[in-house]
Amino acid sequence: MKNQSLPRRLRFAWAGLAEAFAGESSFRTHVLATAVVLVVLLWVQPSPLWWAVLSLTIALVLAAELVNTAIECLADHLHPEVHPRIRVVKDCAAAAVLVVSLGALAVAAAFVVDLIR
Repeated sequence: MKNQSLPRRLRFAWAGLAEAFAGESSFRTHVLATAVVLVVLLWVQPSPLWWAVLSLTIALVLAAELVNTAIECLADHLHPEVHPRIRVVKDCAAAAVLVVSLGALAVAAAFVVDLIR
């Protein structure tokens, strides 16, 4: 499906977001956390640098969750039975989300420390 128009490619991307939101509770949890962070940012009104750092952090967490979802869906489709190597692939993808999420918590902690100062 190469060389599709931009509007068509954007529809594919929105469909992926909608599918992840509808089918993955962890993605919905991250979207809820995003909403909370955005409310806090609007309330606190930090410097533009904090907006950039937190926005990029949010994007990384959501992107990691989307990639994890894509890998799990593909693995389940190609090999529906339980298989040790497929388990490793899925566990590593989940671990990537965990690592990015822990990084996001570190960014949140730095933000709070900066607010307290």
